[in-house]
Amino acid sequence: MTDESGSGTLLLAATPLGDARDASPRLAEALATAEVVAAEDTRRIRALATALEVVPRGRVLSYYDAVEAAREPALLEALRGGDTVLLVTDAGMPSVSDPGYRLVAACAAEGLHVTCLPGPSAVTTALALSGLPSDRFCFEGFPPRKQGPRRRWLAELVTERRTCVFFEAPHRLVATLNDAVEVLGAERDAAVCRELTKTYEQVRRGSLAELAEWASSGVRGEITVVLAGAERAGPTDPAELVEQVERRAASGVRLKDAVAEVAELTGVRKKELYEAVLTARG
Repeated sequence: MTDESGSGTLLLAATPLGDARDASPRLAEALATAEVVAAEDTRRIRALATALEVVPRGRVLSYYDAVEAAREPALLEALRGGDTVLLVTDAGMPSVSDPGYRLVAACAAEGLHVTCLPGPSAVTTALALSGLPSDRFCFEGFPPRKQGPRRRWLAELVTERRTCVFFEAPHRLVATLNDAVEVLGAERDAAVCRELTKTYEQVRRGSLAELAEWASSGVRGEITVVLAGAERAGPTDPAELVEQVERRAASGVRLKDAVAEVAELTGVRKKELYEAVLTARG
C-alpha cells in the first residue's frame, strides 16, 4: 500500500484480546500481504495467523519495548521504500500502553502515511462491562510500581470526575486496591475486569474495599481496572473553601482560576467564593 509520494504505509492493527474469532478480515488480509510484520511477540502473531488460516508473506520481526529504538531506522527505511509495515502487539491496539507510539511519531515527523485497522481494545471493553458511567472517561496506563509514587498517582484522581480506566499486573492488584482504599476512600465504586474475552473472563464490581478484600486471595490473568469518577460535592459554605483557593493561588495559579477550579469541584457559586476569599484577606 503506497501513497501518492510512493512511500509505504504503516498499518496499526488491533489484535484480539483472547479469542481469535474477534480478528477482523482486514487484519487477516494485512497479515497475508504486508511486506513487513512488526510484532511484539512473533510467536503469538504466527499462532494468530495460523488460527486465521493465513501465511505471512513478508518478514516477521520482533518489535517490543526493549528493541523499539533499534528497530526504528530499518522500519522507516522500509516505509520510505514503499513497503507496507504492519505493526501488531500481543492484544488490543498498538501505542495504548504497548509499543507503537515511537514509530508513529517518527512517521508523522517525516510525513509518512499511517493508518489504523480498528478492533479490540481492553480499555473500551472493560469500560462497557463495568457498569460505570462511560460518557466521559480517561485512561491512565499502569500505576507506578512502588507504593509512594503509586499513592501520589492515586491522589491525582481524588477529584477526577471522569471514569478512569487503567491496567495493573495481577501480582500488584491487591496492593494497588488497598492504596486506593486509603487514598480515594473505601466506598468509591470500581470494577476489576480479568481475562477479557477469554475462557475465564470475569468482571467483579463493587466498592474499592470489597474489591480489595476479594483480591487478597490472589488474582490471575490480564487485569483492567475501571474506577468511578469522584462525585461532585454538594453546596458548601464558601468561607470553608478559602484555604483550598489560597493553596492553589500559592502554587502559582491565578486567583480567578483558583476560584473557578474550587467552585467547579464543590458546587459553590464562583462570585460568592471570590467574595469570601477577598473578605478573608481583609
